[in-house]
Amino acid sequence: MSTTPTDGNEIVPVIGHVVHPSDFSEASRRAFAYALKTALIGKGKLSLIHETEDEKRDWSEFPGVRETLARWGILAAGSPPEALDHLGIEVEKIIGSGSDPVAGVLNYLNQHGADLIVLATQHHGFNWLRKSVAEPVARKSGEMTLFVPATGRGFISEEDGTVSLHRILIPIAETPSSYPAIVATARLLRQLKCERGHVTLLHVGEDEPVVETPRVEGWGWRQVCKSGNVIDVILETAQREETDLIVMSTDGRNGFLDALRGSHSERVLRQAECPLLAIPESSTGAKEMTKAEKKDWYRERQKPARKRATGG
Repeated sequence: MSTTPTDGNEIVPVIGHVVHPSDFSEASRRAFAYALKTALIGKGKLSLIHETEDEKRDWSEFPGVRETLARWGILAAGSPPEALDHLGIEVEKIIGSGSDPVAGVLNYLNQHGADLIVLATQHHGFNWLRKSVAEPVARKSGEMTLFVPATGRGFISEEDGTVSLHRILIPIAETPSSYPAIVATARLLRQLKCERGHVTLLHVGEDEPVVETPRVEGWGWRQVCKSGNVIDVILETAQREETDLIVMSTDGRNGFLDALRGSHSERVLRQAECPLLAIPESSTGAKEMTKAEKKDWYRERQKPARKRATGG
C-alpha cells in the first residue's frame, strides 16, 4: 500500500439527492439524522418516504427538518421554510398509498433517482432488513446505501448533529475494486472535516491486493491481511477496533465480497455495531466520485492487482 499526496482543497459535493425511506420508528429517526447531515453537507435534496395503506398517516409524522436544524444550532428556533433555501437544501416528504414498501420506494427511485439511500436497520416494528424489503431496495436500486443500526456506535449525533468519526474499516479484494470505497472514504473525511483517525484496509485470504490511498491530513491508512471466514473476520475486526463505519465496494454478482449477499449480508448488518456504507461499482455515486476525485493519487489498473513485489 502506498500513500500519494493530493490537493485537499478540491472537495466538490457529489451526493446531490439523498433518499430516506422511513417507518416513523425511533430507529428511522436516528437514520434520519445521517440523511439530513449528508444532504446539508452536499447542499442537495432530501426525500423522506413512507409507504402505507393507513389513511390516517400524514407527512407531519416525519421528523421536523427545521426543528432538528434548530436543535443542532444551525437555524434559529421557529425559522420559516424559506430558511432551508439559504442553507442550499431542498426537502420533500412523501406518503405513498400502497401495501408494498419495496415497490413504492423502487418506483420513486426509478422516476427520480438517488445518489444515496439511507436505511435504518436492527429495530422492532417494520423491519427494513427483511429479505423482502432491505435487499430489494439496496440491490435493485443499484445505488449507494447507508445502513444505520438502531443501537451501537454511530458517528453522527441525533441530538446536536456533531460528527465523531475516528475509525473506518474497508474490506478490500481484487474484485470488486476497492477504489469506490477508498474514494468515498477520503471525500467523506474531508467534507466532514474529521481531524484525525485511521482507516484499516482489510483483506481476508491470500494474494493481498496492492492499493494506493490519498493523503488525508491527520489520518493514517494501514493494510491488514487475515485468514478465516470472510464474514467472521469482518465482524471480529470491526468489534475489536471499535469501528465507527464500515465502507464496502460491491458488485452484487461475483467476487470476494459476493459472500455478503443474502443471509450473509443480513448477518453482517445485524451484528455490526456501526453504520455500513455499501457502494456498488456501477452506482451513480461511485461514478460521480470517480469523476470528481483527482486521478494523480490513484490509477485504475487494467489487470487485477497482485501482492507488491519486493524487488525493483
